[in-house]
Amino acid sequence: MCGAVLIRVGSRGSRLALTQAEGAAARLRAPGIEIALVPITTAGDRDRTRPFGEIGARGVFVKELEEALLDRRVDVAVHSAKDMTSTDTDGLAVGAYIERDDPRDALCGAEAIRPGMRIGTASIRRRAQLLAIEPSLSIEPLRGNVDTRLRKRRERGLDAVVLAACGLDRLGLGREIGHRFDPEELVPEAGQGALALQVRAGEEHLVGAADHAATRRRVEAERACVAAIGGGCLAPVAAHHDGERLTALVAAEDGSWIERRTGDDPAALAQELLAAVP
Repeated sequence: MCGAVLIRVGSRGSRLALTQAEGAAARLRAPGIEIALVPITTAGDRDRTRPFGEIGARGVFVKELEEALLDRRVDVAVHSAKDMTSTDTDGLAVGAYIERDDPRDALCGAEAIRPGMRIGTASIRRRAQLLAIEPSLSIEPLRGNVDTRLRKRRERGLDAVVLAACGLDRLGLGREIGHRFDPEELVPEAGQGALALQVRAGEEHLVGAADHAATRRRVEAERACVAAIGGGCLAPVAAHHDGERLTALVAAEDGSWIERRTGDDPAALAQELLAAVP
């Protein structure tokens, strides 16, 4: 297209990530704008066996995309907002949050939690809350993309796995879901269900038309609360804004205690939780 503006959109290379990036690209396309998808491999993609905490801090699926932005190899990075660190990287900004899809966690392979089940998940947030619901569960580490984890459930004879409902829905795999946990039952990861379009600071105009104000307000409240708590992949921390109020949680990894608070102010909520931690 003669005279077209080319926007290079960086994404992880998994089927889900590229599906999400295509959805984001569709919102950016307009007369005079060309979109080129640029797959980028992250640390979390390269190492699919070790727990996240052994690979690095929160952001193992984000760092290489951010480096590509700062190096000007891409112009926009598409992230699952739940994968981002709770504070913005210097020189970068979230120019848009796309309207949020289902933020809930999904149980695949069963319709309910039962005593003694073997459940696969790599998330310590999910592990802590599942064990608080039913202490007799056996929670087994499970890494990989969505298709891999569904396959491993069958191969390893697990009773169920817990995944983000939005990812299954986006891949047309909603039929795999036996139960969607109410956020009051299993508090989601901050930002879960939302896509963040990250750009270099000052270039927010590239994606601003795709921004969904209500999603931004909710996700930024969740991220601010987690940042104030100091949580990440190494601590069972969760935050979810339902459109009216913010709920946040801190827990022991073994589910032996959970502190949960609901309020309006992310910083005040974080302080309440920190004061309540045993």
